[in-house]
Amino acid sequence: MTNTVTTSSAASPSATPTATDSPDQSVARSPRREAVIIGALSLAAMIVSMMQTLPVPILGRIQSDLGASSAGVSWVTTATLLSAAVFTPLLGRYGDQHGKKRTLVGVLVVMVIGSIVAALAHNLPLLILGRVLQGTATAIFPLALSVLREEIRPQKLPGAMALVSGTLAFGSGLALVATGLLTSAPDADYRNAFWMATGFAVLALIAVATLVPPTTHKSGGRVDLIGALSLGAALLLLLLAISQGHQWGWLSPLTVGVFVASIVMFAVWVWIEKIVDEPLVDMRMFVHRPVMMANLAGVVVGFGMFANFLGISYLAQLPRDLTGYGFDASILRASVEFLLPGAIVSLIAAPIGGRLIRLRGPRFVLGLTAILGAVPFAWLAFDHTHTASVIGAGMVIGAALSLGYAAMPAIIMSNVPHHQSGIANGINSISRSTGSAIGSAVVTTILASMTIANLPEGVPAMPSESAFTVTFATAGVAFVLVGLVGWLGLRPAHSPSASEQPPAA
Repeated sequence: MTNTVTTSSAASPSATPTATDSPDQSVARSPRREAVIIGALSLAAMIVSMMQTLPVPILGRIQSDLGASSAGVSWVTTATLLSAAVFTPLLGRYGDQHGKKRTLVGVLVVMVIGSIVAALAHNLPLLILGRVLQGTATAIFPLALSVLREEIRPQKLPGAMALVSGTLAFGSGLALVATGLLTSAPDADYRNAFWMATGFAVLALIAVATLVPPTTHKSGGRVDLIGALSLGAALLLLLLAISQGHQWGWLSPLTVGVFVASIVMFAVWVWIEKIVDEPLVDMRMFVHRPVMMANLAGVVVGFGMFANFLGISYLAQLPRDLTGYGFDASILRASVEFLLPGAIVSLIAAPIGGRLIRLRGPRFVLGLTAILGAVPFAWLAFDHTHTASVIGAGMVIGAALSLGYAAMPAIIMSNVPHHQSGIANGINSISRSTGSAIGSAVVTTILASMTIANLPEGVPAMPSESAFTVTFATAGVAFVLVGLVGWLGLRPAHSPSASEQPPAA
């Protein structure tokens, strides 16, 4: 099957894939059946996104219960991120070659096992192992988009992809709220959160196994294990340095050495992909301008999401009587009152994003993402002392995240051949994870380095108000970059050069 790909589709009024990417008419599905498939894949994507942020509110309790150091307990979140970096591109490519549903079911089984291991763990190494297994499930998102490309009619595809993409921001916020609810009691066991994750993982497995049909397009071929391992090593080193730099010291020999090693490994990976017969990633696809810009947007939007979650969560929980600002919120109140509204708005905005993409194209939606992200972060930088300001800004940011997540897959699907959609969206998923890691590291570093000078003796260090001003202003600038990516990076190419042509199918 030959796939027609155009360089101008990223900026066209309709960002739907070409006619050659439509579902096989002999197995065309009814609107009701399509809705069932979209619902099952949206549920799976939402649950996977929950796994990434699930332990954030309970890291302190995990540290206390397991007797771990602060550096050790940080691996509870870092392990999932690193696991996703290694397995998402590999499993995305494997699904393209050997069947997407089979890969989806296998990944969900591993997520169930990982959730059980994390819930039963009574020491840190076993908990980290469970989190590594949970991290492999990040591959569900690119696989789900590839399934949609096969099973959903072209006119419905932008809305379907937007809904599945919008569940990512919603799931990340929902996990924070659900964990806050389950661990709000003083004597609550943090393992309840992982048992909840187990139940959700089983639900996702049942939904995908029973409601998603086997896909027919398989490219076949061998998996480029050497390319996968070299890319995984490069990403692991990069994310390791980003996520642990604030613990090791940003200019320490260890941090600098790991950054340098990651650059070397990326160079090795590019060299391998150019010489092997069946590369994991076609380098022409990787550097094709719309795809490259979508990945850059992924880094920036991922940064903004974690700046939003961490910045508002920290701010809400600060004691006003000691700092002069903050809202004295418990973990539960911070999650439900300050974070949940933004998560709900992100889910509501998802289908709106799909309609806008179909009518105006993803370039327009990226521009709207930039405005809806930059303006509320700028407002937060000036006014973060009133409850209404913080909650209202968080709601608008939630809409921006959902629109951004909707636009990126539309750009990619319009600019890569059918048989490369899984790996292309896998790389984009990794770009968002990388941005989230950078956001977490930057926010943590800012809040830890800009502290209040004259706190009472025995009171732990607390961030100064200026630290939040810098955090929110930085995130606002990041969203301005999203606008520049859409405006400059996705401009229509009237006479594209050979280097700008997408890879042939």
